[in-house]
Amino acid sequence: MSRTPPSTVVETTLSQKLAQRLRMRHLLILQAIEEHRSLTQVAQHMATSQPAVTQMLADLELLFGGPLFERSPRGMLPTELGRLVLARAQAMIADLGHWARDIEALNQGRATHLQVGVIPFLPGRLLAMAINRTRPHGRRITVTLQEDTSDHLLERLRNHELDCVIGRASAVLDMTELRHDVLYQQEPRLISHRQLATRLADKPLRWHALAELDWVLGARQTPMREQITDFFMRAGVTPPVPIVESLSAKVIGELVAANESAVSIVPADVAEELARIAGVAILRHRFGWTLPPVSLFQRVSGAQYEEQQLFATALKIAAQEIALTTQ
Repeated sequence: MSRTPPSTVVETTLSQKLAQRLRMRHLLILQAIEEHRSLTQVAQHMATSQPAVTQMLADLELLFGGPLFERSPRGMLPTELGRLVLARAQAMIADLGHWARDIEALNQGRATHLQVGVIPFLPGRLLAMAINRTRPHGRRITVTLQEDTSDHLLERLRNHELDCVIGRASAVLDMTELRHDVLYQQEPRLISHRQLATRLADKPLRWHALAELDWVLGARQTPMREQITDFFMRAGVTPPVPIVESLSAKVIGELVAANESAVSIVPADVAEELARIAGVAILRHRFGWTLPPVSLFQRVSGAQYEEQQLFATALKIAAQEIALTTQ
C-alpha cells in the first residue's frame, strides 16, 4: 500500500491552512509593515490599534511557522521567511488590482484590461497593430503601457504588477520564473539632422569625426548603449559623451531634428518612425551587427486568460510584418 510522502502532507496541510485562515487584511498588514517599519505607524495607517496589529502579526507568524520581521535600528525589517511571504503577498495584492480593472472593463462592455511593460525603443505601430487586432468576442481590450528598461520591467512582471513585457532578450537578465518568445531582430541605423546627413552621405563614415558630433543616446547600461560603446572601442575610437541621454525615442528624434550637428543610433524600425514624425534623416550605413532580439516575456506559472493569449498572437504577427518592411 503506497503512502503519501511526508513533504507532500506538510505542503497540503499548510495550503489548507492558508486557504482557510489567510485574509486580504493580512496581506495589507504585511505590506504596511514593510512600508512603514513601525507597528505604531501601521496602526495609524490602517485606522486600528497597535495591539490589534501586533496580534495579527503574531497570528501570521504562527501560521507561517516563524518570525516574519525583526526589529533593528532602522525599524522592522523582513526576515528571510518574511521576504518570501511579502513577495507572494504583493503579487496577490497586484492580482487583486488587475482583477478589479478586468471587472470594470467588462462592466463597461470592453474586454480585459492588460498591463503591458514595454522598452522605449519600439515602434508605436507594433503596439498599435497588436492592440487593435486583439478583439476577443468582438470586444476591444484596453491596455496600460508601462515604459522602462527590460530588467526593471521583468522584476515588475515577476511581482505580478504586469501581465507581460515586450523587451530585449539578454544573457544578463534574470529569467527566474519567466519565459520568453523571440519576436524579431532590430538592426541599428544612424540618424541625423537633414543638413548633416547631406554632408555625410557622399563620404565613408569616419568614426573619429563622428565621435566629435553632438550625440543623443539612450540611457547607460542598456543593450543598445553598450553595443554603441563597444562599436566605437573596436574601431579604436573613444566613445562619444552624449549631450543628452534619454529613454524616450521621440525625445531623441526631436533633439536630433533640431540640431544641425546631432546624431544618434536607433533601431531601424524606430528610425523610420522618427523620420516620419520628427523629420530626422536616416543614413543607410550598415553596421554589421544587430541588437539583442525583441521578445515577449511572460510568467511561467499562473493563469493566462484568453485575452492575453490573443494579444501575444497578434503581437507575433505584427512583429513579423514589421520585420519584413524594415529589411
